[in-house]
Amino acid sequence: MKKALLIASIALLNLFAQSRFDSFYVHQLESKAELNGKSLYERYCADCHHKDRIGTSAPPLLPVFLKRMSDERLKTIIKNSLPQTLMPKFDFLSDSQIEAIVTYLRQPLNKNVKWDLENIKGSVKTFETARKKLGIHDIRNVTLVVERGADKVWIMENEKVLDRFDFSNVHGGLKFTLDGKSFFVPTRDGWIGRYSLEEGRLTKKVRACVNLRNVSVERNGNYLFATCLLPQSVVIFETKTLKPLKMVPVKGKISALYELYSKDEAIFTFRDRPKLVKVDTKTFQFKYYDLKRPIEDFFIDPFEEYIIGTTRRGSRLSVYNLKDLKEIFESKIEGMPHLFSATYWYRDGNFYFATPHLRKPYVTVWRMYDWALIKKIDTDGDGFFVKTHPASAYLWADNSTDELVLIDKRDYKKRVLVPKKGKRYIHTEFSGDGRLAYLSIYEPDGALMVYETDTFRKIKKYPANVPVGKYNFINKNRVFYPRLFGMSIFKEKCWGCHHQTAEAFGPPFSKIAKQRNDAEIMAQIVDPEHTYKDLGYKRNSMPAFDLNAKELKSIVEYIKSFKGE
Repeated sequence: MKKALLIASIALLNLFAQSRFDSFYVHQLESKAELNGKSLYERYCADCHHKDRIGTSAPPLLPVFLKRMSDERLKTIIKNSLPQTLMPKFDFLSDSQIEAIVTYLRQPLNKNVKWDLENIKGSVKTFETARKKLGIHDIRNVTLVVERGADKVWIMENEKVLDRFDFSNVHGGLKFTLDGKSFFVPTRDGWIGRYSLEEGRLTKKVRACVNLRNVSVERNGNYLFATCLLPQSVVIFETKTLKPLKMVPVKGKISALYELYSKDEAIFTFRDRPKLVKVDTKTFQFKYYDLKRPIEDFFIDPFEEYIIGTTRRGSRLSVYNLKDLKEIFESKIEGMPHLFSATYWYRDGNFYFATPHLRKPYVTVWRMYDWALIKKIDTDGDGFFVKTHPASAYLWADNSTDELVLIDKRDYKKRVLVPKKGKRYIHTEFSGDGRLAYLSIYEPDGALMVYETDTFRKIKKYPANVPVGKYNFINKNRVFYPRLFGMSIFKEKCWGCHHQTAEAFGPPFSKIAKQRNDAEIMAQIVDPEHTYKDLGYKRNSMPAFDLNAKELKSIVEYIKSFKGE
């Protein structure tokens, strides 16, 4: 009996010792697992950010998206969440565990990101929200505002906010259709939403890719083009349904794709390849052309004859003829011109553009068509935007401080305004008629400010969480740029005898637009001595104007804008 008890006791001691060993061993394994970033990510993050970190209901968490965030910033977000998002706090995780997750997020994927037409089709979502009447009076004065810090888009007409709606991760790059009936909202993580201005609501959204560069609407409004960096491709959609029609793989990082209005064509370039691609927007055929060097940032001139491009490494600006893609002008300059943020105007028979420069404290002014660098203007800070309108005598530039730098377009003298002391100002946009200017106070406790353009009188201030881009229907569509030039030509050459809508010494533009075609208007401007009888006048009292083809097109477009359509 005693022997049996002794054997049983030894067995229990062995079992206890083994249990302690197993427990210690399992604890050691769990400790290692608790510090495995991949395991922690899959346990706590993958439901929203996808197991491959490409994002589902939450943004992608790949190195390309996180490179601007420090490790400390990422740790803070994981631990404390982000205000005004659905992300929970993970404050129960230890500092070592959070650090392990951040380390994992810095690692590149070991496989290619898969996002194909089937994924795109499966991502389409239709919204059944109630319709509302926005009460838009004039689409030309409708301006969209991105409130980045709150993931919201505003629709404004003049100084009034007509609607606000949520759209996760919205950053900018909104695009109107030319009929003024809808616009599209892109995000960096590939989502595109369609908002109907007729219905006053967000109707659909679709995920084009994992990392989206920009969107473009072809001139007839039937197709939407999305350029993607991950996977590298161009995706084509029907505009009303957001049904994906085609996905075209490309090799290289697309800079941006822009539509033409003079023909059924769009253009894009690569940031890392010396290629330009012309896209037939009816057949979706792509044609590749060689360039001397890659073009990282570019714009198409207002008359769609040239492409003006620049490269970060080359520190030069180049102009190519769109017909044969021959380089017709080149200028070396310190600091990459930020052409996406360029602005345009007409003065004394010449067309100009101004551009800021990345990480350089100045803007430069260039004359177009007989291409030349005109002026380099210090702004005392590296700004991101410069804007103007024919209703303003100034270029409106930011410089990464609380200052609004105003540059006179005639003599380039500067004056400075401070919209809000100690708070960063960024980006001015104007109403279509130029009467109002919209300014962003780019802070979490910021604001959207509305000024009278000519008096600088503040007439409205809306609290906003990091408001950034603003997009007016007229000012953000290249097809209307000649009309804006025409407004300046009217002020210089026509206002003494004509009024836009009322009878003066000469007939109003509204009457001319309804009664005459383009050829008749042009003929009367350049050779009134031989056209006045055909127009029903007994005598001629109008002087002839020696205008070039671009000036004629511009003033005709401005006159036609008073037709009342």
